[in-house]
Amino acid sequence: MEIAPGITVEEQVRFGKAVIKGTRVPVDLVLGKLAGGMTYEEVMAEYELTRADILAALRYASEQLGREEIKAIG
Repeated sequence: MEIAPGITVEEQVRFGKAVIKGTRVPVDLVLGKLAGGMTYEEVMAEYELTRADILAALRYASEQLGREEIKAIG
C-alpha cells in the first residue's frame, strides 16, 4: 500500500516498515546513511535507488516529523 508518493508499506516486506516503492529498502536506512555522511550518489549506487527515491524518503520523513507533537513537562 502506498502511504506517500514513492513510499509503501507491506506487512510481508521488512515487517511493515516504510520502504522505497518497488524495493525492500527502508526509509530509515536511507536517512541513516545520509545522516552518516554518505552522498546521494553513494546511496543511489549502494541500494540501486534514484534521486527521486531519496527525495521521496526525505519528504516522507519531513512530513512525519511535521506531525509530531512534543509536550514539555515541568
